[in-house]
Order: sequence, then C-alpha cells, then structure tokens
Amino acid sequence: MSENIGKIIGVNGNLLKVEFNKPVIQNEVAYACVGAGDLKLKAEVIRVRGTSAELQVFEDTVGLKVGDPVEFTGELLSVELGPGLLTQVFDGLQNPLPRLAEECGFFLQRGKYLDPLPRDVKWAFTPKLKAGDIVIAGDTIGTIPEGMFDHRVMVPFNLRGKWTVESVKPAGEYTVVEVVAVLKDDKGNTRECQIMQKWPVKMPIKAYAERLRPTESMATKLRTIDTFFPVAKGGTFCVPGPFGAGKTVLQQIMSRNAEVDIVIIAACGERAGEVVETLREFPELTDPRTGKSLMERTLIICNTSSMPVAAREASVYTGVTLAEYYRQMGLDVLLLADSTSRWAQALREMSGRLEEIPGEEAFPAYLESVIASFYERGGAVRLNNGEQGTVTIGGTVSPAGGNFEEPVTQATLKVVGAFHGLSRARSDARRYPAIDPLDSWSKYPSIVNEANVAEARKVLRNGAEVGQMMKVVGEEGTSIDDFVLYLKSEYIDATYLQQNAFDETDSSNSIERQEYVFGKLLKLMNTKMTFKDKDAARSFFQQLTQTCRDWNGSEFESDEFKKIEEQMTKALAEVSDYAE
Repeated sequence: MSENIGKIIGVNGNLLKVEFNKPVIQNEVAYACVGAGDLKLKAEVIRVRGTSAELQVFEDTVGLKVGDPVEFTGELLSVELGPGLLTQVFDGLQNPLPRLAEECGFFLQRGKYLDPLPRDVKWAFTPKLKAGDIVIAGDTIGTIPEGMFDHRVMVPFNLRGKWTVESVKPAGEYTVVEVVAVLKDDKGNTRECQIMQKWPVKMPIKAYAERLRPTESMATKLRTIDTFFPVAKGGTFCVPGPFGAGKTVLQQIMSRNAEVDIVIIAACGERAGEVVETLREFPELTDPRTGKSLMERTLIICNTSSMPVAAREASVYTGVTLAEYYRQMGLDVLLLADSTSRWAQALREMSGRLEEIPGEEAFPAYLESVIASFYERGGAVRLNNGEQGTVTIGGTVSPAGGNFEEPVTQATLKVVGAFHGLSRARSDARRYPAIDPLDSWSKYPSIVNEANVAEARKVLRNGAEVGQMMKVVGEEGTSIDDFVLYLKSEYIDATYLQQNAFDETDSSNSIERQEYVFGKLLKLMNTKMTFKDKDAARSFFQQLTQTCRDWNGSEFESDEFKKIEEQMTKALAEVSDYAE
C-alpha cells in the first residue's frame, strides 16, 4: 500500500480531480481505486494546483466516484528497457498484448497490468568491464545476444559523473532483474545495476557525447522519396494525407525496405482494422536483409482508436523512448507514428476537460510546442565510445478532408525536415505512392545531383501546367512542343514516381539502380524529339511507358534488364533523328 493516499473530489470522463496531503509531482503515476480497491486504474498527474491535482486515467472510469482513494506511487510514467523487447506487441503503457490476451481473452480487462519484460527468462550475459574500470552513464557493462543483435546492458542513463566498477558478475545466464554490476562514485555511494533499467517516457535519453547534424541518407528503396524527397538517418518527416490515400501502406513498405537496424511502429489511435492488418502481415513478411521474419527487428506499440483515448499520448512517448534506447547501442532506428492527428485529438479532449483556453480548432494553445518536443527527440548522436546512433521519426497526419492548412499539419510542417504530402487526386487515379511531386519537399540531400533533381521537377511542373491548360483549350489548342513536354512529365510520373508494391523487384529499388535509371531518365528529358503529329507522339510515349514498366520489373543488370534498355535506347534514337 502506498504511503501517499489522495481522495477523489471530482470525476469528468477520464479526468480526475484529487485532493492530497503529501507532495506529488508532475507526470507521477497513480492508481485510482474503484470501490473496495480490488480494481486499480492507472493514471498520470497532468496538473498540480495547491493541494489538489488533476489526473488523466488510462482506462474507462466507470465506477469511480467522489471519495474513492487514489494511491500515488512517487514514480514517473516509465518504460522497462532490456532484452526481450524486439518481436513484441505492446499497448501504450507497455503491457505485452499477447500475454494479456492469454490471461484476459479477446476483451481486455480494466486494471490488468503485466510486466513488459518476462522475469523468468534467463539471458546469456557476457561482461565487458572489470573491477576498477571507470564508467559514465550509457557505457556498456556487458552484452546479450538477442536475434541478430548484441543487446548491450548499459550503465543507468540517470547517473551523473564518473563511477568506479566495484564488481561485475561473470559470464552466465541471468534474469532481467538480477544485479550484474555494482558501481561506486567518489562520495562512496553505490549503485546496483540490473540487466533491465527503467526510464521516464517524457524525458529524452541524453547519455551521449555529442548531437550531430543528420547528413547520411536513409534509403527507403522508394524512388519518389530517395530521389526527390529524401530522408536522412536521424531526420524527421511527415506524411499527411486524406483517409484512403495510402499512408499506412506507405509506412509498411518503408518499414520493410528502409536501411535501418530497428523499426518501431507506434499505432497511436489508428483504426483497429489497419492495426490488425499490420499485426497479421509483419510476422509473414521476410526481411530482405536477413531472409528471416521482419518481426525479429520490429517492435509494435498498439493503441487503436477503440482503446482509451488518454493512452494515445503515452503510446507516442513509449515508442520514442524505446527508439532512443536502441540508439544508445549504436543502431539506426526508424520510428513510425500512425497517426499523430489522433494523438493531437487526445490532447484536445484532455485540454477541454482541463478547461484550458483553446487555440485554433479547439486544439490546445501549446500544440505546436508538444509536437516539436516529440520530433526533436529524433536525431543522430555520437556516443561516448565514438560510435554513432540515429533515431529517424516519421509521423502520418490525417487532416479532415485532406486540408493541409489545419493546425496539426501546420504545426508538424514547422519542425520536420521532409514533407511527403499525399494527394487525393493521385490516389483516386491509382498513382501510388500518392506523394504529390509538386507540393512535397525535403531539406535533406538527395542520392542524385540536386541540379538534376531540380531539372526533373521543372519538367513535372511545366508538364502539369500544360495539362491544366489542355483541360481548357483541348489538345488542338496546344502546340506540339508543349504537348511533348506534357507527355514527358506523364512518362516520368508513370515510370519513376509510381511503383508497383505487389512486384517484388519494382517495390524495392536499390540506390545504385535509382542512380542509373535516373541518369537514363535525365537523358530522355534533354533529348530533342520530333514527331509528325500528336497522335504519333502519344503512341510513342505509350509504348515507351509500357516498355519502361517491364524494365522496372526486371532484376538490375540482368540480361533481361539490358535487353529492355537496348529496346528503349533504339526507340529513343528513332524519334530524335526523325527530323533528319
């Protein structure tokens, strides 16, 4: 039983007003007791005023009433960090959902909380330190093999200054709660280090030597992104778009093909059907890097729109904290949050219950700072041992009606480094990925020459203008040169920007292939073509587009690839020499 007991003096949905006698702290975890106390609901302190505090409850508050006790734990909302996280599916509070389902069945019970890391599993620990070594926060105590990685057992991140190793356990098998090292500081204080450690989710982990500027591109194998709107390792990007535009599918393709070590998917309020699809598909997918299941390097945090609203906020911070943990091992981590709009809606609901002065569209006035603080936890860092680790954060936004002027999208655009705006018109035309090549942008360097990318975007822009003009004056009112420019832009769109997600080869393009194909594309754009009439031009580009799609489906540098390339070169030579 906790020594600090408060009393409920008001209930408003999932917001509790609690009176207390002993001190409480912001973001402290508390448990609201229903009735006799057999059922305890997890909550978090979100505001303190004098001798009363307001708490958001992560569960349905049916049954709570004025006068019920609330137990304050004195601990911040935290996650457990250690081996056994990978391949798991957690909810926003880090409850392991498969084990929860075993105990509760299909319908999860209120007040049921399990240990995220199993206490009975033993891990093969190998020490990397010896007595007398000097260490600081984040240094490696030992390693544990976990799947394809050597999981590092690290000095607790909250230690300050230098510590001396008093003792280290020998190589052997230990559970996550067993002490494997004892440290001592210059004042004589000792600290026991378990394999597992806890960390508050709303505090960034800063046990590194230096924060770096993201410069290295993160290959996603998607031509539109890598060539036109790249993302750097340690960078941030957002994917706003209307419902049904392909945000979730795009994220799944990126998680499968991106050249990163760990993928963390945080479904913060996404529809249950889409989350179930993710949970079913990922164990079946083959990791192209290892040939094994993609789940071996994936971690899923699942908080669907049918789950308690307050837990959406926790799921976002849980995901980014786990990402920072693996970054501390010198790994490259990709965190995909889907969808941050529903996270913002949870903030709006709680802000309304707190009776705060609303901002635009009733979102809290501090929405921009909250979103910025989340994305700022991404980045590239140099660790104390000289290695580098990165956290790349990508969030989807679901603006109502595809309106990019709404507050969540605008607040996100101010802090991210790349914007992949999905278009309803492109998705309706089945042009996938539906990233709008004219509205999207990136501040990160492309895998190809920037001047060449600018030239390709100019052709796309001018071609789109001709297309809009033709809707008014028709083809007969357009010159043959403008018509050819329009056909060139459509060719780029159909053969380079669009990718077939169901084709094993076309859905995943290496950087080398993209550079080579884009070079050929650039040559075509700069070729002066002459046709006897518009029908001849249209027929040529239709045939060339189909040939190029066959080219996209052939293995890079295979005999088929070279054969189709020769056909395209020959066809291009015929129209470029026609005037002679």
